[in-house]
Amino acid sequence: MQPLDPSPHAPANPQKARSGLNRIWHATGYSLEGLRAGWNEKAFRQEAIAAVVLVPLSFWLGRSWVEMALLAGSVVIVMIVELLNTGIETAIDRIGPEWHDLSKRAKDMGSAAVLLSLLLCIGIWSAALFQRFFHG
Repeated sequence: MQPLDPSPHAPANPQKARSGLNRIWHATGYSLEGLRAGWNEKAFRQEAIAAVVLVPLSFWLGRSWVEMALLAGSVVIVMIVELLNTGIETAIDRIGPEWHDLSKRAKDMGSAAVLLSLLLCIGIWSAALFQRFFHG
């Protein structure tokens, strides 16, 4: 016979029971773990290395704070979407290695989101470079 659980309504995830600064502290740790896990993905690593160059360059290229924010933000958005795509792929892979139409659709949509974020970034940077060097 199993002993009765003294707290039948206890959350399965201990993070849910935390509050205040303790919750923020642990959530920050989980976020840093996510960034470390992302670093192990080749695409994210390439985008992070590009960001090391492009984000500081955005402060030189942008002529106003709005332009700087658009340039730097578009680079960061690519990294965010890449992390989300990797999360989708990881969750799908956890379910099982067999091929399934819904798994393929989820992975394809994640990939499409990355593509759209890259096109947005390229468009913003192209417009800024054109304005800076060819439009006066």
